[in-house]
Amino acid sequence: MEHLQQLALASGLAWASGIRLYAAIFIVGLMARLGYVHLPADLALLEHNWVLGASAIMLVAEFLADKVPGFDSIWDTVHTFIRIPLGALLAWGAMGDQGPALQMAAAVFGGAIAGSTHLAKAGARAAINTSPEPFTNWTASAGEDGLLLGGLWLVFAHPAAFLVLLALFLLLTIWLLPKVFRYLARIWRRLGGGAGPTSTPRLPSA
Repeated sequence: MEHLQQLALASGLAWASGIRLYAAIFIVGLMARLGYVHLPADLALLEHNWVLGASAIMLVAEFLADKVPGFDSIWDTVHTFIRIPLGALLAWGAMGDQGPALQMAAAVFGGAIAGSTHLAKAGARAAINTSPEPFTNWTASAGEDGLLLGGLWLVFAHPAAFLVLLALFLLLTIWLLPKVFRYLARIWRRLGGGAGPTSTPRLPSA
């Protein structure tokens, strides 16, 4: 595998892990199993029956969970501890034949990319869930599905274009995340202020 393609694969798997971890594992593993793509030796386990089966089951679970407003944010919160380390691990495996130093560097950057993507997704979803109607949530979820498929296609078909778009995506994420979290903080303060301070009742004097 040429170096540019390998770099795009490492970055792409880390990026996709923050959006749809299980879909990324299943799609890439299935494509390799059918012979459409070639994976480095350290990622060959993605083609294994057990990995394909487990990722397929979790893909369906994530697809359904992601369409339920409110529950999707709970799912994202739990997956903070899953998407980021697995994104780093997949990036590490993608650089398997480049030596331990480059593998470690890929894992560091992969974890950072997966973390950025995950926080962008989770923060945007939490902001969207402040709206009572479900249609915005469904639209965002479908958009993420399409974004994942388009991104993975670019990884293998046009790796240089993917890396350029990934750099722009990360810059946009760095600019957008503080705004999203400030918005959520305002909503939280508003909800907390709406209840008003509670006063401690006084006991009647004897």
